[in-house]
Amino acid sequence: MDESQFERILTNTARIALVLIGFAVLLVVLQAGKVILAPVTLAIVIGLMFGPVADRLEGFGIPPALSAGVVVLLLLAVIFGGVALFAVPLSEWVARAPAIWDKLQNEISALREPMESVAAFQEQLTSLFGSASAMAVTVEDGGQVIGLAMLAPAIGAQVLIFLASLYFFVATRDHIRVSVLSLCVSRRMRWRTAHIFLDVETKVSRFLLSITFINACVGCAVALAMWAIGMPSPILWGAMAAVLNYIPYVGQGVMILVLLAVGLGTQTGLENILLPVGCYVAINFVEGQIVTPHFIGRTMTLNPFIIFLSITFWLWAWGPVGGLIAVPTLLIAHSILTHAVPSKPVKPKRPVRRTRNMTDREELLANAAVAIREQSEEQQKAEDKRKEERMQPPEGTAPSGVEPAT
Repeated sequence: MDESQFERILTNTARIALVLIGFAVLLVVLQAGKVILAPVTLAIVIGLMFGPVADRLEGFGIPPALSAGVVVLLLLAVIFGGVALFAVPLSEWVARAPAIWDKLQNEISALREPMESVAAFQEQLTSLFGSASAMAVTVEDGGQVIGLAMLAPAIGAQVLIFLASLYFFVATRDHIRVSVLSLCVSRRMRWRTAHIFLDVETKVSRFLLSITFINACVGCAVALAMWAIGMPSPILWGAMAAVLNYIPYVGQGVMILVLLAVGLGTQTGLENILLPVGCYVAINFVEGQIVTPHFIGRTMTLNPFIIFLSITFWLWAWGPVGGLIAVPTLLIAHSILTHAVPSKPVKPKRPVRRTRNMTDREELLANAAVAIREQSEEQQKAEDKRKEERMQPPEGTAPSGVEPAT
């Protein structure tokens, strides 16, 4: 290993270490600033969603400050309407909760014998490895009430921060764009920054508005399905399905568990218990495989694994708010990276000839392998050329075979 290659390895290692340190600092900042950063980020995402509405209002001559107020009032109306939609049926289910719990206990009583055997095994382990006093747990009375009392002011402060941030972002979004563009020193940088703003606003607004319409349709379909099979409070389940559908994968899993628990507590027979879950899974399958790709398009479809990682990360960092902003933040990051670091498609100089039995995936992988091999050969040739240039003496100093005159 020569000195230049060793220095290059050290440089790359230092860059990777710097990125890891920055990522660790970012995690600490996100956790420490959750109270402020979470509502502000959610306000920016919602502001991008309602940006076209504000633009339409400003097109009629309404000033930006007034159009931002209309957007905030519209959002509050939607929230209060959703709360009213949830309140009446939810109060009924809260009143029926003790009866449902008793029925669930009766359904789970069949598992009593396996649980008793596990408990007996635990007692044997306790007698072998120590007394049971080490596993004692003390529960303080009133702890949940005190926790809720301490949590209420924090939630109220976050709601106020969210509403204020939403208003000022919508009212001053044009000034923010102009201010950021004025910081760009070159014309090329201004061009890329302007396209980032346009792409972010278009993608996030289109995605959120389309998802809102799709989720409303899913909620209506679930409500109708629950009503058709005789499920009590179908409007509640439809509204819950629409809200939870904003969080991919996790929301659907929570909805399935809720319907399964309600079926166990209200229905008799295995087919009646699983019927609500089956209806919801069928509706969600049609939505995910047919409706959403048709409305949003394949160009805005992200990698499911990346979406899952984003949802997991943001749920860990900011809880339910993080789940709501997980996919929009991916779209924002994708737009920024696309315009800030434009990438070239991996295409070989001589594409692979497709055979009759070759699939699209095999053709793509074959062309990518050829392109990578060609790039590697070009880099190797450039490296060999640089080595030859370093081995040659400087111009004018090569021995000529003739002694210089003295």
